[in-house]
Formats: sequence, structure tokens, C-alpha cells
Amino acid sequence: MERTVPTTESEEIELYLRTYYSLLRTTTEVRIRTLEEVHSGMKSLLHPDARAMQPDLAALMYALLRLPECILDVQQVVMGQSPEVFSRAGFGDVTTWQEVTAPARRRRCYYNQDGDTLACLIASRSDIDDLIPILTALQIELNKFHRLLSRGKPAGISEVGAPASFTAGLDSLLEVSNDDLERLYAIWGDNFDANLELIATRPLDLRVQLLSGSLSEYRRATHTWWNTIVQTVPAISESPVYFVSSNTHSLVNVLAGYPLRQASQLSGFLEQPGNAGLLNEWKDIQHGRSESNRENFLYYVWKKFIQTPLGAAHIASQAADERSLGITRIPSPRSFDVEAQVIDLSRLNPDYVDPRLRQRIDLHRLPQRQAFILNIDYPLGQAAYNILTEASEHVGQILGVYIMGKAASLNAVVGDVMIPGVVHDEHSQNTYLYQNCFNASAVTPFMVFGAALDNQKALTVRGTFLQSMRYMDVFYREGYTDIEMEAGPYLSAVFEMHRPTRHPVNEIVNLYGLPFDLGILHYASDTPLNKARNLGAGSLSYFGMDATYAATLAIAQRILSL
Repeated sequence: MERTVPTTESEEIELYLRTYYSLLRTTTEVRIRTLEEVHSGMKSLLHPDARAMQPDLAALMYALLRLPECILDVQQVVMGQSPEVFSRAGFGDVTTWQEVTAPARRRRCYYNQDGDTLACLIASRSDIDDLIPILTALQIELNKFHRLLSRGKPAGISEVGAPASFTAGLDSLLEVSNDDLERLYAIWGDNFDANLELIATRPLDLRVQLLSGSLSEYRRATHTWWNTIVQTVPAISESPVYFVSSNTHSLVNVLAGYPLRQASQLSGFLEQPGNAGLLNEWKDIQHGRSESNRENFLYYVWKKFIQTPLGAAHIASQAADERSLGITRIPSPRSFDVEAQVIDLSRLNPDYVDPRLRQRIDLHRLPQRQAFILNIDYPLGQAAYNILTEASEHVGQILGVYIMGKAASLNAVVGDVMIPGVVHDEHSQNTYLYQNCFNASAVTPFMVFGAALDNQKALTVRGTFLQSMRYMDVFYREGYTDIEMEAGPYLSAVFEMHRPTRHPVNEIVNLYGLPFDLGILHYASDTPLNKARNLGAGSLSYFGMDATYAATLAIAQRILSL
């Protein structure tokens, strides 16, 4: 197979990478302003107007959604692999600081209000490739706001309480549309006025510091994460395991079925004010007037329900029910933010499994299945390699590796499922060829709204900002339409699980003939070539769950029927 990999088209991206990694080797802080020019010169697909005088609201909102809300008050961002790394560097116990989160990025961060410092735990260099461009984009765009606001603002930037009350002239002053202001208001909410006031008073001048960039520290952090799992479920170290990288809700829902057994409780929740749209959909499903799947709808409503004060009281009941079925949830309180779940197949109740699986598989032999499912909340980039390598070295036997995650698609629509058989990995520069155990027929029976596209080619990128239009166009012409961040590192680990050497670099790698099952499914969460701004979405809608659960059911069916 002939492979074409861009060279000149990626020179600006390579320059950006070399620049910030060389700067981060210093033992002192690095000012983000030193990266602004090389960031802009990259001509990122996600930040096309970095050099423009007018704000790029799509890039700004993407960055805001992936950083904690306190970022406007932060002056210094410090990255390290574990609390111990911060302690050795003189920051003390950062876990005693305020823990802060971002709406659309899982990264454990702690904020020291007195020192204006944000401490971020990183699992691999992929966190650096994600965090540095996001911080740079944020500073570029907020300083555009600062420059425009320094001209003078309308009396009263907005009326607190509703985006419709923006003062006439704010959109003109900031050189953005009123629609964009409303989207920004949706992110900042009641802090909209205060944030703009703060931005107007001073430019943003962030500083970053990497405490340790050694591979040994990443391995140490991964080993700490794994030890928590073994201490919680010791039997996993001697048992056969199906490794699944997905999320923390869908696989457990379809195997334990707890939300389905709470249908009457959820019906009452839908009767409450503010749920009229969902209630109408529920009635249409019950009377056969809607194509929507009943089980998927209940899973979606359950997620909404437990986010309310009334529903939060049921979280403990769900956890207890899951434990009785051999499902153990394992958080990672002193490591990077990747929750794990260990599922004992022999203890599952066949009557509670999602009815779509019960109709297709004889589950009465489940009590005889002496194996575990290790399901992890999909990690970011190179952390996938570290985690699968650690797991494969310390369990009895790996029976299968199944990867499900979000991806950008250059040819599908949001909600479709892409099934690749070729993956080019920007980390290793390898092109991996393998037999995907899934095809379209494995997913299509569980889909209502989207389509399943098999025989696709996936590109594993190093970071969401680290692509340009020219770079993507070259891959698109070579047939790569599935853009994501984890498949390549996972396949590098798979290579080492099967071969006696470390994975190669810049080769075409044949992974056919593996002694265990391998399947990769991606559901399209955005289409960047159509409109970069839809990358700013924090999560998929209810209809997006159709693809998520179709992929989950395909994985569960594969494991239960082997």
C-alpha cells in the first residue's frame, strides 16, 4: 500500500511543537506571549483568524469550554504528572487547593486563589499538546477583546439575566455578531459582565511551567493509577480481561440496566416543569409515534435526572445496585482523571441486560464466564498507550481490545459511526493495518438516526489545534476522513502486546493475526471542514446518543457472544 504523509504542509506545525517543547525545558516560567506568533503562523484549522484584528469567537469559545472558569483570574499555569511532582517543586500539596473542572475537557486541575496559580495533572505529552495551544488561543483572543474594549464601552455592558438584553453597540464594539455574544453569554452566564470588565482592565499575560517532562514520571503516574485498580479488585491481576476504552455510563447502563428499571421514577421526573419537550417525546415513544429508541431515551433522561437535587439522591442507590452485580467503579483521586470500571461477567444478571442484547444473545451462560471487563473513561492521546501497556502487563490475559470514542469526520455527518481498518498515527508516524472485528452490520441494527461507515481510514492527531487546512486536505485526498486522538497510541501498545520489540517509527505496520480481538469504533461529533465552530460544542445532543449507544451495544454484543 502506498502511503502519502504531508511534509512541507506540516512545517509550521512542527515549528510550533519544537518551539514550545524547547521553551518548556527551562526550569523557569514561559510567557505565553512568546508563542503567539508561531501559534498564529501555524494557520490552525481551529483558529483560522488568529492573526486577524477582529476576534475569532469560535476559537475563543472552544478554549473557554476546555479550561476551568477561573482561568481569567489565573496568572500562572503549572503542569505536572502527580501531586508528588508539585510537592517536590515547592508548591506543597496541591490537592488541598480548590479542585476546578472544565465543561468539555477532563483534566484534574487545582486552583490556588491566593497565588493565582492553576496546577494541572497531565497523563502524557498529549496533555501538553492540548493545553499549550488552548492557552495561547485564549490569550490571543481575549487580548483582542481588551484592545477593543479599551476604546471605551457602552454604559453598562449588558443587563444581567438574559442575553437578549445586550446593550446596543456591544456587538459593534467587539466586532462580533449578536449571535456570537449570546453564545459567549451561554458560557459565562451571570459572570458575563464581570468577565468583560476584568478583560477591559488589563491584558492577559499567562505564564506556563512544566515541572517534569520525563517518560519515567508519566510511567510512574500511570502505575499509581493502575495500583488503585488492583488494590480495589485484586482478582483482575490473575484473570482474563476484555479491555474497553469508552465512557463511564453507556457500557454500565446496557449491562446493568439500572435506568431502565427506574422508568416509573423517570416518568414522574418528566412531568415536572421545564421538561415539556422531553415529556412529549416520551409520550410519542410510548404510543409508537417516534422513531426514537425507548432504552436510549431513558438512559438520556437518567443522566439529566441525576444532575438535579432530587436525582442526586439516587446516585448512591445506583452504585449499590451495580456493586451487587459485580460492577466496581474506581476513581483516580491522586492521579490523572481517568475513571475505571471493573465488571465481573459472572455476576451480571441476564434479566437486567439491555433488551436489545437479550434478543440477540443467549445470556444464560453468563454465570460461567470467569472474565472481567476493564472499562476506562477514554484518555487523551498518548496516555492511551501508557494505560493499555500498563494493563496488558499486569492482568492474567487480554482477550480483546475495544476502542470507542469521538472523532471529527471529513465525510460523514454528526451522529454517524465510522469503522476504520487503517490508522495513520502522528505520534509514531506509523500507518497501522489491522482486521477490525466490527463492520457496519455489527452497528447498524442498533442505529435509528445515523449511518455506520466501515472500511474507513483514520488519522490520529497530536492535538485539536495542531492541524491546518492544507494539512487536512492532503490526508483527505488520500482517503483519511476519520480524525481523532487515541487510536494510534492504542495500536502502538497493541503492537507491543503481540511482538517482542518496541513499536517501530515511520513504517507501515501489519497487525493482522493478533491472538486477541481488536475493534475500533468512532462516532462523529463534529465536521471541521464544514464549520470549525461546531467543534466548540461541549457535548452531543440526545440524538447524538444514538451513535454512542449503537457503538456500545456492538461492543457489548461482541464480548458477550464470544
